[in-house]
Amino acid sequence: MNSISLLWNAQSIAIIGATERENAMGRAPIEYLQRFGYAGRIYPINPKSPTVLGLQSFAKITQVKAEIDLALIMLPAELAEEALVDCAAAGVKIVIVMSSGFAESDDAGVIAQAKLVDIAKKAGMRLVGPNCIGSIGGANKLVASFSPVFSAPTTVLEAGNIALVSQSGALGYGMYSLGVEQGVPIGVVVTTGNEADVSNLEVANALADDPAICAILLYAESVTDVETLRKISRKKPTAILKVGRSVQGAIAAASHTGALATQDRVVDAAIKATGAVRVDDVEQLLDAGAIFASGVKSLGKRVAIITTSGGSGILATDALEKNGLELAVLAPETLAELKKIVPSYGNANNPVDVTAAVMSSPDLFEKCLDVLAKDKGVDSIIACFAVLVGSDVDRIASALGNVRKVRELPIAVARTGSKNLAPQASGIFKSVNIPVFPTPDRAVAALRILNDSACVPTEIEVKVSTEVFPTPSNSATEVEMKEIWKSVGVPVPLSMVISDENSVLSAVEYVGGRAVFKAVIPGLLHKSEAGAVALDINSSNAQATFNRLSELSGGGSKNDVLVETFVPKGVEALVGVTPSSLGKVITIGVGGILTEIISDVSIRLLPINEAVLREMISETRLAPLFAGARGAAPADIEAFISAVLRIAEVAATFPDSSELDINPLTVLHKGAWVLDTAYSIPTEGKHH
Repeated sequence: MNSISLLWNAQSIAIIGATERENAMGRAPIEYLQRFGYAGRIYPINPKSPTVLGLQSFAKITQVKAEIDLALIMLPAELAEEALVDCAAAGVKIVIVMSSGFAESDDAGVIAQAKLVDIAKKAGMRLVGPNCIGSIGGANKLVASFSPVFSAPTTVLEAGNIALVSQSGALGYGMYSLGVEQGVPIGVVVTTGNEADVSNLEVANALADDPAICAILLYAESVTDVETLRKISRKKPTAILKVGRSVQGAIAAASHTGALATQDRVVDAAIKATGAVRVDDVEQLLDAGAIFASGVKSLGKRVAIITTSGGSGILATDALEKNGLELAVLAPETLAELKKIVPSYGNANNPVDVTAAVMSSPDLFEKCLDVLAKDKGVDSIIACFAVLVGSDVDRIASALGNVRKVRELPIAVARTGSKNLAPQASGIFKSVNIPVFPTPDRAVAALRILNDSACVPTEIEVKVSTEVFPTPSNSATEVEMKEIWKSVGVPVPLSMVISDENSVLSAVEYVGGRAVFKAVIPGLLHKSEAGAVALDINSSNAQATFNRLSELSGGGSKNDVLVETFVPKGVEALVGVTPSSLGKVITIGVGGILTEIISDVSIRLLPINEAVLREMISETRLAPLFAGARGAAPADIEAFISAVLRIAEVAATFPDSSELDINPLTVLHKGAWVLDTAYSIPTEGKHH
């Protein structure tokens, strides 16, 4: 057995720092274990008392002559090291250090925490925390925690099929209490605190292997192990609340791309690539748990809405579009059947409005549900009710539960009304495994989460290239970069670099008579803003333009000027590759001078393949632009894809800290060209 699974499956538990003192941290776990009926063995460790709460106590954990699965260290920080040494000597498999005052506090705490990790590793023992509030396993009635949540007389401990893993202890158990109140069947909670050894993703991976768990909810303050998150989401539906979206305090990057590829956008891209679903807040995380707990897999985006309120149906329809889902188009035979059932003052089309007539005709709702469930064009059903009272709840819950006898498809209920109108409703819907949400918007969002969790990306096969690509110099100019792109087959305009006015006219003629002039100044990344670019130059204005641009570097010396073929206006795209804490990322989006203002980009971790790139295009306004907006001829999307994949392959070999910025990569009706390209290796702290 994986020792991490003992956090919720332990058959024996020792509490170091156990006490009978009222309101003491060391009393709580024993009290909770006894109250909830833990059947395993409990070993209080207290050198000053022979018994604790009726249990035999031991002066040291090494005096326990039995196997100990899990130990809790509930002592001041300065005593934790000695206690951990004793745990190692006693052969404990996994230890939770609940003490505070370690890496979260000061430099001395960092050193003390490192010592704990060293002790645990040498003993082959796993360490959770420090600075955490432990774990629970509902199926085993195990409460290895001092959270006050379990002191409340209303708190229940159930063998639910949802697991919650949280870096924050207090927030983790706060979310658990809200989940219990809302009927989300959370059966395991693990808090990981400072994560000196065991990480939240390592815990989640062990939970994903547990057959009793159907889905994982994660609260994370950082995401560093993308591969483990990918493994988790391939095994079980996974929703993650990753906090820290704010960009306050971020240092400006050297390139346009670096400014757009903020750390939070990179995290978004990484999570998406794993197949996990990122949620925005605690409410959505618990709603994800509610829809996951139904155990029904998403069949697709096509949703049928059935409602007793026209207003609820409209709200649900609006929410579908916002969440990227679709209103199912009902089959002709479905519509024909519904028209026989729905009153004339209702609506037989989707959203199906059976009106309040359902209250006087109990079988009306059931009949409509049966017809909708048989329609193969329907992937899921949302049932919206403004008010539910009395026996209506039983009848509707029963009808919704029976739908799965017709077809296994997801169902969500939007019950907008006070819980006091039908206090028993939550329990009744839970008994038939139907998730209930207070508004149509939340019900739709939950279905979207379920659908997104089913879209697990395929593994990207990384092809090992035998090619040796050139590496740019640290101060590579646009000229140098374009030579690199040209050498690897990425299209660039025909060009010539000139340094004196005698070459101007011949250069313009060489590139085709219509030219673009650019000042060649090392380190100048944003040429347009500096007035270093002149478009559509011909023989009549070439000389004056050269003279102006060649003097931009200042200081009395003249700089070179790049003369290249004028490429007519097409779809301007941005392509960039930048570093991040998770590895190199590629950014594509709408390019041009308004790039950072429009900020319409898609980001992925490298490597990518054609399928991923097409998905990225669809996430931005590049898709309609390539298709031919407002009567324009369609752009050559295949040329764009070919160029970007090659750029990504080559840029992946550039130094890890480098930033590549191509803006624009112009795409015409036929062909795509890199018109401007910049490269830099920022000094420390100058990139995200």
